[in-house]
Amino acid sequence: MVPMFLTVLGCSGSIGGPTSPASGYLVEVPGCAPVVVDMGPGVLGALQRHVVPEDATILLSHLHADHCLDVAGLLVLRRFGPRAGTVERVPLIGPSGTAYRIGVASAEEPGAVDDLSDTFDVSTWDARPEMAVTSDDDEVALTVRATRVHHPPESYGLRMTSASGRVLAYSGDTAYCDQLVDVAADADVFLCEASWTHSEDRPPGIHMSGVEAGRIAARAGVGMLVLTHIPPWTDSATVRAEAATEYDGEIRIAEPDLRIEI
Repeated sequence: MVPMFLTVLGCSGSIGGPTSPASGYLVEVPGCAPVVVDMGPGVLGALQRHVVPEDATILLSHLHADHCLDVAGLLVLRRFGPRAGTVERVPLIGPSGTAYRIGVASAEEPGAVDDLSDTFDVSTWDARPEMAVTSDDDEVALTVRATRVHHPPESYGLRMTSASGRVLAYSGDTAYCDQLVDVAADADVFLCEASWTHSEDRPPGIHMSGVEAGRIAARAGVGMLVLTHIPPWTDSATVRAEAATEYDGEIRIAEPDLRIEI
C-alpha cells in the first residue's frame, strides 16, 4: 500500500501567529509532485524546508488573505528564482476569481492585474470540482473532490483520496454544515478548523467551535481528528477538550512540521 503524508506548514487561524504561519498544508504521495493546500502568509518559507516549491500543485480552499497570499511569492520564485525558465506551468486551482485575486496581489502597480498564465495553469472548483494528480508513470496517485461549505466567500472543503484508498479530508474555513459530513465521511484523517470555543457570543455562520468540529468528526466516522486554524487568541487546549465531548477517537492539535502518515 502506497502511503500518503500530511505535513502542517502553517495552522494559525485568521492571521499568522507568533509560533506558526497562517494556513498551509503539504500533501505527498510517493512518486508524484507535491500538493500544497492553501498558502497563507509564511507558508512559502515553511514549504522550502520540505520540498522544492516550484514543483508543487497549489489547491486553494478559498480566497481570504490568510489562505492564499503567499501564492504571489511563489509566482516571484517561479519567475525569477534559480529555476526560472526551466520549470513548466503547474496547476493552481481555487474558487472562481482565483486568477484575478492572485493577479491583483502580485501586480506591479495599484489597480493592475498580473497575468499568471506564464507560470500557473489556473482552473476553478466551480468549473472543475474534481481533479487528479498523476505519478511519474502517469498513473492517478491522488484524486481531489471539492464541495462548497458555509463561509462568507466562495469556500470549499476538500476530500483527497490516494490510489491506495486512504482519505484525507480538509474542512477549509466553514461554519457547521451538513456538507462537511459528506466531505469527511469515513476519512482516515480529518483536518478540521475550530477557530473558537463554544461561547454564545461568537459570530454565527463563519467558523466552528471545538464542540462543532468534534460533532462533525463523530457524524462522519473519521479515524483521526486534527484540529487546525486556531487563532493566537483562542486556547487550543480548551478547543481540544470541547471536541472530545463529541468525538471519542484520536484528536491532535495541528502545529508546524507535524507530519502524519495516512
